[in-house]
Amino acid sequence: MLTRVRAIALPNVAPFELGVVCEVFGIDRTDTGGPVFDFAVCTPTPGTVSTKLGFGVDVPLGLDAAEGADLIAVPAYGDARGVDDAVLEILRQAHARGAWVLSVCSGAFALGQAGLLDGRGCTTHWMYTAELQRAFPLARVDPDVLYVEDDRIVTSAGTAAGIDACLHIVRRELGAGAVAAIARRMIVPPHRDGGQAQYIERTAPQDPQALAGVLAWASEHLDADLSVPSLAARAVMSERSFARRFRAETGTTPAAWVARARLARAQELLETTTASVEEIARACGFGGAAALRHHFARAFSTTPLAYRRRFAQALAG
Repeated sequence: MLTRVRAIALPNVAPFELGVVCEVFGIDRTDTGGPVFDFAVCTPTPGTVSTKLGFGVDVPLGLDAAEGADLIAVPAYGDARGVDDAVLEILRQAHARGAWVLSVCSGAFALGQAGLLDGRGCTTHWMYTAELQRAFPLARVDPDVLYVEDDRIVTSAGTAAGIDACLHIVRRELGAGAVAAIARRMIVPPHRDGGQAQYIERTAPQDPQALAGVLAWASEHLDADLSVPSLAARAVMSERSFARRFRAETGTTPAAWVARARLARAQELLETTTASVEEIARACGFGGAAALRHHFARAFSTTPLAYRRRFAQALAG
C-alpha cells in the first residue's frame, strides 16, 4: 500500500520537479475524494538546499526520514560533485525491500549511480538521454517516452512528464479513481498518450485545439463508432489528414487513443460500480466481455475481475 512517500532534495534541486512530487503526494485531498499520504522532503545535509534558480529551500529532515518509505522520489538536480553515497545506499535499500523508486527528469542520473538502471528500461529529458546512455551503458534508455516503469523503478522525462509518472504510481497502487481525484484538483489529464518525440524540433506549429472538440465528443461517447473514418468525418477532414494531424497533436494513433480512453473508463466503472464485466464492456465500446478481458490483460497484465477485487476497499469506501 502506498502510504509513506519521501522526496530527496539534492543540491541545486529543480524547483518545478520538486514541486511536482510535493503537489501530487503532499496535499491532503480527502475533502474531494482523493488520497492522503505521509509525505516529507529530506536531504543529505539538513538545512538550506540550493536550487537551480538561485534561491534556497529549507529542508530540516535528514535521510533517516526516508527509511521505510513506500516510495522515494529524486527530482532533477544539478551538482557536478555527484550524489552523496548515503543517498545511493538509501535508493538501493528501498528497491531491495520492494519500495517504489522514482526519478523526475535528470534525477535518473542518481538512480544510475546507485546501479538501479543497469539492465532496465529508463528515460529522462530528451536533452539528456544520450548522456544518460553514455554514463550508464547497461541501461536501456528510451528517448521517446514520457516515463518508464521497470521493476518498481519509474523514470520520467522532463518537467510535466513527472506528473504523468507520479500519477502512474498512484494508479498502480490505488487505482484510477484516486488518480482522477488528484488530476481533477490539479487540472491535468489523468493520463497522457504520446511521448517526448512530439516535442522535439516540431517544424510545423499547429493549433493544439484543432481536435479538441472531436476528442471531447469521443470521451463522452466511448460506446459509439470511433473508427478513423467516423472520427475524420466528425472533424471534417480526410482520413489521411486526420490520422496525420492526430498523431502530430497527441503523439499517438487514433486507435491507441481510443483503446486507452475505453480502458480508463472501464477502470473507473470497475472501481465505482457493481456493473458486470459484460455491461462495462458494452458501455465502454468493447462490444463484449471477451474483448475487454483481452485489452485489459495486454494493458495491465490482469483481468477486470482481479482488478475490481484489488480495489474493492476503495469501492466499499
